[in-house]
Order: sequence, then C-alpha cells, then structure tokens
Amino acid sequence: MAQRTAKIGSKVGLHARPAATFVAAVNEHDFDIEIALEGGEPVDASSILGVMTLGAGFGDVVVLSSDDEGAEPVLDELVALLETDLDA
Repeated sequence: MAQRTAKIGSKVGLHARPAATFVAAVNEHDFDIEIALEGGEPVDASSILGVMTLGAGFGDVVVLSSDDEGAEPVLDELVALLETDLDA
C-alpha cells in the first residue's frame, strides 16, 4: 500500500471549491485512492461528499493511500495540490 501525508494548505480547509478541485484531480486517474484525517477513518477520495465529510481544516494532516500498483506518482501530485491554497 502506498501512503502519503499532506498538510491542508487552503485557508478554508478542504471544503467546497478546494474539495471539488481535489476530487477532480483524483478522478483524472484510474486509481482507487482513499483520504483520511490523520488517525481517522478513510473515505473514497473520488467522492466530493466523502471528502467534505472529513471536515479537514487549514493545517490539518490527511493521509492519502492506494493499494494500486503505480499510484505513487499520483499520490505525490495530490499531496502537492492539497498543500497549496486552492481557494486563493
């Protein structure tokens, strides 16, 4: 299993527009990816409702994971996206 951690960079957290941007990026790839607040239960990263229910705020740490072979570069790309202020 590939895992990466990211610190949420959007000042409003992972809500509305930042969540939609993240989910769109996840859906550009053919990998099953999950996201969870550090220490929390994972949700499907391709689901806008799932991602928004995390309640991830600015500075929170999330864990991205995938069991799919070759997903590491995609997880790296998604980490970079999450650590950017997507609402700026």
